[in-house]
Amino acid sequence: MAASSHTLDQAPVVQSLGDFDPRSGNALERLIFNNRLAVVVLCGLATLALAVIAFSKLSFNASFEKMIPQSHPYIQNYLENRKELRGLGNALRVVVENPNGDIFDARYQEALKQINDELFLTPGVDRAWVKSLWAPSVRWNEVTEEGFQGGPVMPESYDGSPKATEQLRLNIARAGIVGRFVGADYKSSMIFVPLLDKDPATGQAIDYRALSRTLEDGIRTKFENAPGAPVRIHIIGFAKLVGDLIDGLAQVMTYFAIAALIAIAVIYAYTRCTRSTALVVACSMAAVVWQLGLVSAFGFELDPFSVLVPFLIFAIGVSHGAQKMNGIMQDIGRGTHKLVAARFTFRRLFLAGITALLADAVGFAVLVVIDIPMIKDLAITASIGVAVLIFTNLILLPVLLSYTGVSTRAAERSLSSVDAAAEQGGVWGWLGHFTERRWALPTILVSAVLTAVGFAVSHNLKIGDLEAGAPELRADSRYNRDNAYVTSHYALSSDQFAVIVKTAAEGCLKYQTQVEADRLAWELRQLPGVQTTVFLGDAIRQITAGSYEGNPKWLTLARNQDVLNYGAQQASTNNPDLFNNDCSVMPVIAYLTDHRADTLDRIAAAADRFAAEHGTPERQFLLAAGSAGIEAATNSVVRDANRTMLLYVYGAVSVLCLITFRSWRATVVAILPLAVTSILCEALMVMLGIGVKVATLPVIALGVGIGVDYALYLLSIQLAQQRAGASLAVAYRRALQFTGKVVALVGVTLAAGVVTWAWSPIKFQGDMGILLTFMFVWNMVGALVLIPALSHFLLRKPA
Repeated sequence: MAASSHTLDQAPVVQSLGDFDPRSGNALERLIFNNRLAVVVLCGLATLALAVIAFSKLSFNASFEKMIPQSHPYIQNYLENRKELRGLGNALRVVVENPNGDIFDARYQEALKQINDELFLTPGVDRAWVKSLWAPSVRWNEVTEEGFQGGPVMPESYDGSPKATEQLRLNIARAGIVGRFVGADYKSSMIFVPLLDKDPATGQAIDYRALSRTLEDGIRTKFENAPGAPVRIHIIGFAKLVGDLIDGLAQVMTYFAIAALIAIAVIYAYTRCTRSTALVVACSMAAVVWQLGLVSAFGFELDPFSVLVPFLIFAIGVSHGAQKMNGIMQDIGRGTHKLVAARFTFRRLFLAGITALLADAVGFAVLVVIDIPMIKDLAITASIGVAVLIFTNLILLPVLLSYTGVSTRAAERSLSSVDAAAEQGGVWGWLGHFTERRWALPTILVSAVLTAVGFAVSHNLKIGDLEAGAPELRADSRYNRDNAYVTSHYALSSDQFAVIVKTAAEGCLKYQTQVEADRLAWELRQLPGVQTTVFLGDAIRQITAGSYEGNPKWLTLARNQDVLNYGAQQASTNNPDLFNNDCSVMPVIAYLTDHRADTLDRIAAAADRFAAEHGTPERQFLLAAGSAGIEAATNSVVRDANRTMLLYVYGAVSVLCLITFRSWRATVVAILPLAVTSILCEALMVMLGIGVKVATLPVIALGVGIGVDYALYLLSIQLAQQRAGASLAVAYRRALQFTGKVVALVGVTLAAGVVTWAWSPIKFQGDMGILLTFMFVWNMVGALVLIPALSHFLLRKPA
């Protein structure tokens, strides 16, 4: 009775299964619906097995190396010389403050010693390079009549007595470490804690969640609440930042529950049917379980970026499930048997659904062009999640609804409300006017103006961070408060941009190498945003002048090689990180006031220019190490990937639309509303002060991939009606009757699911929530308003 080519808005009324030929439909439909029980059992077993895997193996973590673009020249230079550049990569800075006194309080020093020892023994710490007042590697030097004298800043006989305290005060002054390891107000001191890539005891990557808990419970809470002299502890560094992000995931999980409740409420308000609402939500949750189970089985971990993927998979699943539920509900309302209604809906919407899911997958998959392993992992895990939706929401859900059906009252209400709205006016009848020229032309003109304004504003979009501190977290977070304290009390910031000077063995001691490095340091110091620079030549100058009774005219780089060698030998005692053992690698370190995008671009451009003009085979100036150097490389990758990614996603989505619609004009109608939304989203980022960075780069690609779903469902019905002989106005009205209201429902559900992220303690998740909400809503509006308006000019005749 119903051929497989059936695509009209109404299914033939089949009240009895005896009137339906189970051999009708394509091979896939017959395979699924003629073996319904097997499909349900297999999906149930898969859900149970993957749930066990997910709950037993799933873990949260992050990796320093996974967050950096490893094929970028800056990063390759850093990784090749990482062992020679201790302290310029992954490190913690722990500042211990005496809120009721200064660092010369004996009780404070005892607490500082205990904290230093605890950190020294913490797994994953590169112990040989830990520096603090209690570390023997932090030394003082002075020139006397008998020559150079020196020793550890902390006196070996320190016992807290007035005499020992005065000696400590003198050593600090002689060492010149105020602003580096001692606060400018003498109320705090710093412990510098470099980290290894792997824990040498276990051979495993550092567990940042466990490390963060150790820092919070074993250091901060323990010593801040200890009896005696109180201390206040401030901790900054990549490892602590990632630990705070992972800790914030527990709170983020509550938003998943809120999103699910919102989806349930929205769908139930539309259907007033408990069973169909429960099935839509259950199948979407099953997709999340499948995704997490497969991710765990393949050895992936959830990190602060990929933890958002289950939210999106659930929201996408609900959107596709709502379309299937709506089709079945309307057919049942017309008197069709529930099994037949499920099969007819499967025929009508499976192609549009699988194409929409492929478009969603494309939105995720193009993220692999971003040369950052963590984003590539996100792309893979999200693509897995979209793939499982084919089974849980396009196949399992119609099969389950073929058993349960929907309540009679819900089916009748759905059919009567849509038909009445379309025939008698209201929002749905009003939307039909956009197929008319007097409505279509102004709509397109207004859209063009908005697009032009948005495009002009989007030219101010910046690459990278636009705020000081850690923009991944809220400004009032503990980490950013700690960072603000360190920045305000220490002269040398944690934002380091290091140029690696590489020579042959002993080459960094050559006079010409020192002169060129000095020129580089001078040029960098002239740039806005640079606090100061540090390199081996600074220490050699001080030691050379000291050798001549401190005469300032000897604050120079001597041409005599013996003088340079002597200065470097003495410098290695106090500053072993200024060059490596054979003096073939020497960093020139610029300390920056912040890591904003403009600052990093300015420093990188100047250093690149200097390297090109002054580099020779004998001495190379390689960019870049340090936290700011790594971030500059990341910004460069993001800048290159931004447009490339959009080109790929729009190209792939266009191809999918061409295959589905078999019409270039229909493809243009589907793509233009997405382009308008993308441009307006970039303008919104400018207005909200959000830069394009690793956290926000995926948003526009995801918005395009998911947003095209609306057009696919609407246009597939509209074009089928037009090809069957209906006029544009009638075809669009029927498309609205069948799927338009659900497009609005899906838009609201998707937006409601992600808008909860706006309250996340993790700022980049809040930014993504705001931007995705904007894109989901505007893509929905564009589909309902711009598609009919564009169709008036491009699709008045059947495509």
